[in-house]
Amino acid sequence: MREHLVETPLPEGPAGPALRVMTWNIHGAVGPDRRFDMDRIAAVIRRHAPDLLAVQEIEGRGRNADVLAWLAGSHGHRADAHTITAPDGAYGHALFSRWALSDVVIHDVRVAGREPRSVIEATAATPAGPVHVLAAHLGLSPAERRRQIRRIAGLVRARSDMTSVVLGDFNDWTPVGHVRRTLAALLPERTRLATFPSWMPRLRLDRIHCRAPARILAAWTDFDARFGSDHLPVIADLRL
Repeated sequence: MREHLVETPLPEGPAGPALRVMTWNIHGAVGPDRRFDMDRIAAVIRRHAPDLLAVQEIEGRGRNADVLAWLAGSHGHRADAHTITAPDGAYGHALFSRWALSDVVIHDVRVAGREPRSVIEATAATPAGPVHVLAAHLGLSPAERRRQIRRIAGLVRARSDMTSVVLGDFNDWTPVGHVRRTLAALLPERTRLATFPSWMPRLRLDRIHCRAPARILAAWTDFDARFGSDHLPVIADLRL
């Protein structure tokens, strides 16, 4: 697997088409300049043209815009997880797909006294066959994340007959973090790119995990995305 800062598109090969996957915590589309700008976010997404896209911290409260529609672009299918709703909009995360999504379930993984959290589960009907996808945005407390990752692990084990991809912002930054160890045992293929803070990335908060028969052929981030969010995105080409 190659990991780098610039994109190297992969052609189709005898093993089948590559699946491009992307995850990005967009911080409400507010960059380090404290300016809300969805155009900057959409431009990065268009540049990498992912087939599956997980976006965290989508902020619709107080925005005179359909933020989800702005993000959708060429993705004809999506699953939304609103963790906070208000009269003037909602906050949460979403999974976008170029192909139809089925078996969509929003799993509530909140812990009492902490910010509401959820995991999006879906099956994407890719040209290479169905792919089990889990998109997550985990909590800030270690104890909170331990409970949440146990739930995710159970969902992965329940679909052991399928190709599984788990992606998102795991808020787990230590080399021996419980989230990382749990996912590594179940989904040994993973990205290892530092994504936070975007202007000087040191922490590997955002990752893409998968297991055989899927394989990560290349993974990269986009340093130009630092202008749009406090996280950098992670993009990967997977061979199914």
